[in-house]
Amino acid sequence: MPNLTDYIEEYIKKMLALSSDQCIEVKRRELAGKFSCVPSQINYVLERRFSPERGYLVESRRGGSGCIKIYRINGEQAKILQELIEDACKNSYDSERLRQLIERMREEKIISRREAAILEVVTGKDIYEALGLNPEQSIELRHRIFKEALHKLIKPGY
Repeated sequence: MPNLTDYIEEYIKKMLALSSDQCIEVKRRELAGKFSCVPSQINYVLERRFSPERGYLVESRRGGSGCIKIYRINGEQAKILQELIEDACKNSYDSERLRQLIERMREEKIISRREAAILEVVTGKDIYEALGLNPEQSIELRHRIFKEALHKLIKPGY
């Protein structure tokens, strides 16, 4: 017999199926009201049933509006990108290592040739040296830009 969590999951999946761009935006409070539950129940469903491992990416904005964006992502791409993001979060790469990661994503057809070219420009050291940043600042900034770009690339609408 299905429980409330199952119903909430089913509802969100139906909304995603009806979405043309595999992305929906909902308000936590409104969703909780629809199912007569507390907003933390919605959080539970999102954390347990809509993880990157299951092919979803959830962006949550807390506060006044409590807006949630849920993206459906390609399973294989999600797995590879999630590994890259986790790796990027643990390590700080030099320009050559970033270039190799970008090339891998292009070869795996996760990103287009054009996206790869853009990533190579924004993660290359030339721009940062021209700004006069010291090597540590340059590496940190390239690393942060790369992580943010990976997060954006996971989303199908981008």
